[in-house]
Amino acid sequence: MSTNLATKLREGTKKAHSMAENVGFVKCFLKGVVEKTSYRKLVTNLYFVYTALEEEMEKHREHPILSKIYFKELNRKKSLEQDLSFYYGPNWREQVAPSPAGQAYVQRIREVSDKEPELLIAQSYTRYLGDLSGGQILKGIAVRAMNLAEGEGTAFYEFKDIPDEKAFKATYRQALNDLPIDEATADRIVDEANAAFGMNMNLFKELEGNLIKAIGVMLFNTLTRKRTRGSTETELATAE
Repeated sequence: MSTNLATKLREGTKKAHSMAENVGFVKCFLKGVVEKTSYRKLVTNLYFVYTALEEEMEKHREHPILSKIYFKELNRKKSLEQDLSFYYGPNWREQVAPSPAGQAYVQRIREVSDKEPELLIAQSYTRYLGDLSGGQILKGIAVRAMNLAEGEGTAFYEFKDIPDEKAFKATYRQALNDLPIDEATADRIVDEANAAFGMNMNLFKELEGNLIKAIGVMLFNTLTRKRTRGSTETELATAE
């Protein structure tokens, strides 16, 4: 039985994908406007989301359906721990907590795991395929925008156990197409994937206020420096 789930997911989430890319925080990120405080809050939320997702996938590792798309090489929890240690220091565990949107996201993952574990397929697809597809581009933007040294604060984007990401994505999509599910289940998975995109958008929207404030401070400081420099130059010219 084949429901062409990979195609259904790609086509069925196009609108949600486009909406997520047009959230202000994401648009700023893609243009190279990245502020460290906001970014580390995103990393924090992702840590709690991936911890929940990977714990629930591990719990269902022998499930007749979920076991077919359970690839431990995708796991992000340990890489996010590395990044949190970089951004917060060695005692990062004492400083981090999920935001309201992060809590809701984690709660949804736990809920579907308990009631309809097949829907974890949607949660996995939404996060991991996105990470694999745009990870290196986003890593490069983060490095340049925050003046990071190579390997600092960007472990999340590195899939060291996947040497050929393009080939792996093809394998993953084929596994989705081969899942022994009916059309009704496939449709519920697509619906859940759209909901997952919405939860990711909520994470981004929470960060917009912090980002706008940070940009405002940076612009104010820039203008202040220019005015101070201009006044100094005028005084020197008058003195001469």
